[in-house]
Amino acid sequence: MFYLKLLNRLSSGEFEVDAALFTRIARTTDQLEQATGTRAAAAQAVIAALDPIEAASTHDARTLSTDDQAALLAIAGGAKLHEHLLTGQMSVTAASGTRIPYAKLQRLEGAGLVVRDTGHPVHAGQPVALTDAGRAALLAARRTPAAQRPKTTAPTGAWPSTPAPQR
Repeated sequence: MFYLKLLNRLSSGEFEVDAALFTRIARTTDQLEQATGTRAAAAQAVIAALDPIEAASTHDARTLSTDDQAALLAIAGGAKLHEHLLTGQMSVTAASGTRIPYAKLQRLEGAGLVVRDTGHPVHAGQPVALTDAGRAALLAARRTPAAQRPKTTAPTGAWPSTPAPQR
Protein backbone atom coordinates (compact mmCIF):
# COMPACT_ATOMS: atom_id res chain seq x y z
CA MET A 1 0.00 0.00 0.00
CA PHE A 2 2.91 2.32 0.79
CA TYR A 3 4.45 1.88 -2.66
CA LEU A 4 1.12 2.41 -4.38
CA LYS A 5 0.58 5.70 -2.54
CA LEU A 6 4.15 6.74 -3.32
CA LEU A 7 3.59 5.97 -6.99
CA ASN A 8 0.37 8.04 -7.00
CA ARG A 9 2.19 10.93 -5.36
CA LEU A 10 5.05 10.78 -7.85
CA SER A 11 2.68 10.75 -10.83
CA SER A 12 0.36 13.48 -9.47
CA GLY A 13 2.29 16.36 -11.03
CA GLU A 14 3.58 17.65 -7.70
CA PHE A 15 7.19 17.16 -8.80
CA GLU A 16 8.80 18.59 -11.91
CA VAL A 17 9.30 16.11 -14.72
CA ASP A 18 12.95 15.20 -15.19
CA ALA A 19 15.18 12.13 -15.37
CA ALA A 20 15.32 11.82 -11.56
CA LEU A 21 11.51 11.58 -11.39
CA PHE A 22 11.46 8.79 -13.96
CA THR A 23 14.17 6.97 -11.99
CA ARG A 24 12.15 7.24 -8.77
CA ILE A 25 8.99 6.03 -10.54
CA ALA A 26 10.86 3.04 -12.01
CA ARG A 27 12.37 2.19 -8.60
CA THR A 28 8.95 2.47 -6.92
CA THR A 29 7.28 0.20 -9.47
CA ASP A 30 10.06 -2.38 -9.00
CA GLN A 31 9.56 -2.23 -5.22
CA LEU A 32 5.81 -2.60 -5.73
CA GLU A 33 6.32 -5.69 -7.90
CA GLN A 34 8.64 -7.22 -5.27
CA ALA A 35 6.13 -6.52 -2.50
CA THR A 36 3.30 -8.18 -4.45
CA GLY A 37 5.54 -11.18 -5.17
CA THR A 38 6.39 -11.50 -1.46
CA ARG A 39 2.72 -11.20 -0.54
CA ALA A 40 1.72 -13.86 -3.07
CA ALA A 41 4.42 -16.24 -1.78
CA ALA A 42 3.24 -15.73 1.81
CA ALA A 43 -0.37 -16.37 0.79
CA GLN A 44 0.65 -19.60 -0.95
CA ALA A 45 2.57 -20.73 2.16
CA VAL A 46 -0.50 -20.12 4.34
CA ILE A 47 -2.75 -21.99 1.93
CA ALA A 48 -0.30 -24.92 1.82
CA ALA A 49 -0.19 -25.03 5.63
CA LEU A 50 -4.00 -24.93 5.95
CA ASP A 51 -4.80 -27.56 3.30
CA PRO A 52 -3.93 -30.63 5.45
CA ILE A 53 -5.82 -29.19 8.41
CA GLU A 54 -8.94 -28.55 6.34
CA ALA A 55 -8.70 -31.98 4.71
CA ALA A 56 -8.39 -33.64 8.12
CA SER A 57 -11.26 -31.66 9.59
CA THR A 58 -13.67 -32.44 6.77
CA HIS A 59 -12.67 -36.12 6.68
CA ASP A 60 -12.50 -36.75 10.44
CA ALA A 61 -15.64 -34.77 11.31
CA ARG A 62 -17.80 -37.44 9.70
CA THR A 63 -15.95 -40.41 11.18
CA LEU A 64 -15.33 -39.01 14.68
CA SER A 65 -17.43 -40.98 17.15
CA THR A 66 -18.88 -39.41 20.28
CA ASP A 67 -16.43 -41.48 22.34
CA ASP A 68 -13.52 -40.05 20.33
CA GLN A 69 -14.97 -36.55 20.71
CA ALA A 70 -15.10 -37.01 24.48
CA ALA A 71 -11.50 -38.25 24.50
CA LEU A 72 -10.34 -35.29 22.41
CA LEU A 73 -12.19 -32.86 24.67
CA ALA A 74 -10.54 -34.41 27.73
CA ILE A 75 -7.11 -34.24 26.09
CA ALA A 76 -7.71 -30.62 25.08
CA GLY A 77 -7.88 -29.69 28.76
CA GLY A 78 -4.46 -31.25 29.36
CA ALA A 79 -3.50 -34.91 29.66
CA LYS A 80 -0.53 -37.16 30.39
CA LEU A 81 0.31 -40.71 29.41
CA HIS A 82 1.40 -42.78 32.43
CA GLU A 83 2.83 -46.27 32.76
CA HIS A 84 2.06 -48.25 35.90
CA LEU A 85 5.42 -49.33 37.35
CA LEU A 86 4.24 -52.74 38.57
CA THR A 87 1.83 -53.86 35.87
CA GLY A 88 3.26 -51.94 32.91
CA GLN A 89 -0.27 -50.92 31.92
CA MET A 90 -0.41 -47.58 30.13
CA SER A 91 -3.27 -45.09 30.17
CA VAL A 92 -3.89 -41.42 29.65
CA THR A 93 -5.10 -39.35 32.58
CA ALA A 94 -6.71 -36.04 31.69
CA ALA A 95 -6.62 -32.98 33.91
CA SER A 96 -10.34 -33.51 34.55
CA GLY A 97 -9.59 -36.97 35.95
CA THR A 98 -10.88 -38.84 32.92
CA ARG A 99 -8.93 -41.98 32.00
CA ILE A 100 -8.47 -42.80 28.35
CA PRO A 101 -7.32 -46.30 27.34
CA TYR A 102 -3.94 -46.63 25.64
CA ALA A 103 -5.53 -48.31 22.59
CA LYS A 104 -7.71 -45.23 22.01
CA LEU A 105 -4.65 -42.99 22.32
CA GLN A 106 -2.84 -45.09 19.71
CA ARG A 107 -5.83 -44.87 17.37
CA LEU A 108 -6.10 -41.08 17.78
CA GLU A 109 -2.33 -40.74 17.39
CA GLY A 110 -2.40 -42.85 14.23
CA ALA A 111 -5.10 -40.60 12.81
CA GLY A 112 -2.87 -37.57 13.47
CA LEU A 113 -5.30 -36.01 15.95
CA VAL A 114 -3.06 -36.14 19.04
CA VAL A 115 0.67 -36.11 19.69
CA ARG A 116 2.67 -36.95 22.79
CA ASP A 117 5.90 -35.40 24.00
CA THR A 118 8.41 -38.26 23.94
CA GLY A 119 11.03 -36.07 25.60
CA HIS A 120 9.53 -37.02 28.98
CA PRO A 121 9.71 -40.58 30.37
CA VAL A 122 6.46 -42.54 30.35
CA HIS A 123 6.68 -43.51 34.03
CA ALA A 124 6.84 -39.81 34.96
CA GLY A 125 4.06 -38.89 32.53
CA GLN A 126 4.32 -37.85 28.90
CA PRO A 127 2.22 -34.79 28.02
CA VAL A 128 -0.40 -35.50 25.34
CA ALA A 129 -1.80 -32.65 23.25
CA LEU A 130 -4.11 -32.13 20.29
CA THR A 131 -2.59 -31.43 16.90
CA ASP A 132 -3.95 -28.73 14.62
CA ALA A 133 -5.85 -31.42 12.74
CA GLY A 134 -7.28 -32.71 16.04
CA ARG A 135 -8.50 -29.26 17.03
CA ALA A 136 -10.01 -28.73 13.59
CA ALA A 137 -11.73 -32.14 13.66
CA LEU A 138 -13.10 -31.48 17.13
CA LEU A 139 -14.36 -28.06 16.11
CA ALA A 140 -15.94 -29.44 12.93
CA ALA A 141 -17.59 -32.27 14.85
CA ARG A 142 -19.07 -29.80 17.30
CA ARG A 143 -20.44 -27.68 14.45
CA THR A 144 -22.36 -30.49 12.77
CA PRO A 145 -26.16 -30.11 12.84
CA ALA A 146 -26.54 -33.38 14.78
CA ALA A 147 -24.51 -31.92 17.63
CA GLN A 148 -26.75 -28.86 17.96
CA ARG A 149 -29.82 -28.98 20.15
CA PRO A 150 -33.10 -28.09 18.53
CA LYS A 151 -34.50 -24.81 19.80
CA THR A 152 -37.79 -25.14 21.61
CA THR A 153 -40.17 -22.24 21.73
CA ALA A 154 -43.02 -21.81 24.15
CA PRO A 155 -46.49 -21.53 22.67
CA THR A 156 -47.96 -18.06 22.44
CA GLY A 157 -49.49 -16.96 25.73
CA ALA A 158 -47.60 -19.56 27.81
CA TRP A 159 -46.21 -18.65 31.18
CA PRO A 160 -42.44 -18.13 31.44
CA SER A 161 -40.56 -21.37 32.06
CA THR A 162 -38.35 -19.76 34.71
CA PRO A 163 -39.93 -18.08 37.72
CA ALA A 164 -39.39 -14.38 38.18
CA PRO A 165 -36.90 -13.50 40.94
CA GLN A 166 -38.59 -12.83 44.29
CA ARG A 167 -37.60 -10.09 46.65
